[in-house]
Amino acid sequence: MTIESENDLRQLKAVGRLCAETLRRMMKYARAGLSTAELDELGRELLAAGGARSAPQVTYNFPNATCISVAPVIAHGIPGSYTLKDGDLIHIDVSAELDGYYADTGASLLVSGGSPAALKLLEATKAALWKALRAAKAGRPLNELGRAVQAEARKRGYRTIVDLSGHGIGRGLHEEPREIANFYNPRDKRILNEGLVLAVEPFLTTGKGRVVEGSDGWSLRTADGSPAAQFEHTIVVTHDEPIIVTI
Repeated sequence: MTIESENDLRQLKAVGRLCAETLRRMMKYARAGLSTAELDELGRELLAAGGARSAPQVTYNFPNATCISVAPVIAHGIPGSYTLKDGDLIHIDVSAELDGYYADTGASLLVSGGSPAALKLLEATKAALWKALRAAKAGRPLNELGRAVQAEARKRGYRTIVDLSGHGIGRGLHEEPREIANFYNPRDKRILNEGLVLAVEPFLTTGKGRVVEGSDGWSLRTADGSPAAQFEHTIVVTHDEPIIVTI
């Protein structure tokens, strides 16, 4: 969507704050010995307490309130009986609907520390997100976001996952512009407009950058089993710095 009023912005900020706080609380709660279902239950309770609904459930009838992916799964992981272990690389994705507005955020983390190599991957992915956000300015090509992500990944010795991308958001979970690539596509001629609402989400990996769908019909894992990470914010595009509603 493109925001058209101060009310639009207020509503987006409200759902964005709730998603951000839910993610923060879930990340703090994640620990070895906790099942992913128990972690998801915290997310469900927090969203419900804020008057929101899980966006994946509303939109796609997803089985749980949040997506929790344990490497090599990188997206759309279904919370369940799996018990988190020291060193697990996990990704939590929180998206919600509140009063007809949607926001989406996510982050990767290491349970109880983790290896130096995994920490470097997280740092690089977070840096790629901020490079993409700085490239998101009204009047500039949309593909500048992918260029920024790819450049940061290459500089740090990683690849982007080409099968996964960002998207428009606002009045629905997935809106135009769809497929905001995490690599530079010179054929993409779309231009960012002021007020456009985007979910920007770089995915970086040590592997070849392709994913395959799991047997559950939801989860997406790296095709070569390599570790991957993702960080995501929902933003409103301006002519200057974007407004990050999930900060």
